[in-house]
Amino acid sequence: MLKGIDPRLSADVLYALRAMGHGDVVVISDTNFPSDSVARDTVLGELLTMHNLTAAESVEAVLSVMPLDTFVDDFAARMEVVGKPKEIPPVQKEVQKAIDKAEGRKRTMVSVERFDFYDRARQAYAVIQTGERRFYGCFLLRKGVIGPEE
Repeated sequence: MLKGIDPRLSADVLYALRAMGHGDVVVISDTNFPSDSVARDTVLGELLTMHNLTAAESVEAVLSVMPLDTFVDDFAARMEVVGKPKEIPPVQKEVQKAIDKAEGRKRTMVSVERFDFYDRARQAYAVIQTGERRFYGCFLLRKGVIGPEE
């Protein structure tokens, strides 16, 4: 345990988040996503896990230490529901709330078509598989910057 660090973040997850640079993407995936095979194509090349946590709990923990990019519209993305791209299931609403809380304001995620999401995920820095069992609990988070002390 470390003071000030969310205990839901393992050493491996902390290492990956710290190693990422501005603009790098981390995938937060549900249990049905092809996490292991996609993770092999990422920069990190291995799957990270946050078992027994929902997608929203995982995102909340990640965003406790990682800023989101403020220079782009796709700072956060959700996988679109197949055939219903405007539908936002409860799991995605929960993650949106976690993002808004971390940001201190409303910032709406963009939506990404399922197969485009897979392609983007393979280009990510890392994949973190959660214990989320609800469908469409997959997200892309783009790392931002922490400015210098004033």
